[in-house]
Amino acid sequence: MQSQAFWDKMNLYGQKGIPFLFFIDFEMENPKLFKLADINPNNLLFDVNNRRNFDYPEQSNSELIFEKTPVSFENYKSVFTKSMEHLRYGNSYLLNLTFPTPITTNYKLKDFFYRSQAKYKIWLKDEFVVFSPEIFVKIAKAKIYSYPMKGTINASVPDSEQVLLNNKKEIAEHATIVDLIRNDLNRISSNVRVEKFRYIDRIKGHDKDILQVSSEIVGDLTADYLNRLGEIMKTLLPAGSICGAPKKKTVEIILENETYSRGYYSGVMGIFDGENLDSGVMIRYIEQTEKGLVFKSGGGITVNSKVEDEYQELIDKVYVPLV
Repeated sequence: MQSQAFWDKMNLYGQKGIPFLFFIDFEMENPKLFKLADINPNNLLFDVNNRRNFDYPEQSNSELIFEKTPVSFENYKSVFTKSMEHLRYGNSYLLNLTFPTPITTNYKLKDFFYRSQAKYKIWLKDEFVVFSPEIFVKIAKAKIYSYPMKGTINASVPDSEQVLLNNKKEIAEHATIVDLIRNDLNRISSNVRVEKFRYIDRIKGHDKDILQVSSEIVGDLTADYLNRLGEIMKTLLPAGSICGAPKKKTVEIILENETYSRGYYSGVMGIFDGENLDSGVMIRYIEQTEKGLVFKSGGGITVNSKVEDEYQELIDKVYVPLV
């Protein structure tokens, strides 16, 4: 679907109250939109905050085998260094740097879909699976809500919660994203305010738990908001938490520096039930490639980032939150 046709159809379905599912790639070049009534569960499964098009099967007792082969530290450091130059020159204040990690596992994409625990899940046959904890925006009763997630630590670190909340780099990174999202919401809503600032969620993984920091930002929409759902989403994309600030220049740097195509990873997925819209950022993402399965992950870097810490965060985010 051509991009403008996609946004126009989202506007039309919102106006007519037609329920739909959508997902949008990072570069917004190949967005997909489906009427819920037309989705074939043999090809596409979704579970968005318990709105789903299938019944969960009985869980198998097979233990997960999960081996990851991350990019070498030397290769990561090379791209990290190029990105840091832009940060030091002031071309960006926060930049999300990501890499693909090949994985070896006894699970198939659909197994990860069924066994993972997350708010936002999609399985697209022979292509990818996503099991994301991160809300992008929710729209209900003429209000728009955003919950940027930025700041991560292994929960096994002693006093991990306080270490995370008091980390100066993480504080600056999160404040930058909150400011960016406030500015984004101001473009399509009024009376934008931060309702909660830097609260912690614990996310369980197959090999470890991690803590992540989020905030809640709210804005008021005009009475005709259902007629312009496409316009609203187009204005807000790409998601600030997975690119950085300032958004336009930082995306240019990402496309210049990253050594692969993100595709649908770090894009946005969501569902419209005829009245309300609920969407998530497509992180925690596994893609089927000709060479096998690839898990895509990354994190935000600033001028205060240490390459060893950021490299470890990239690896720590290659995990599966099993039920």
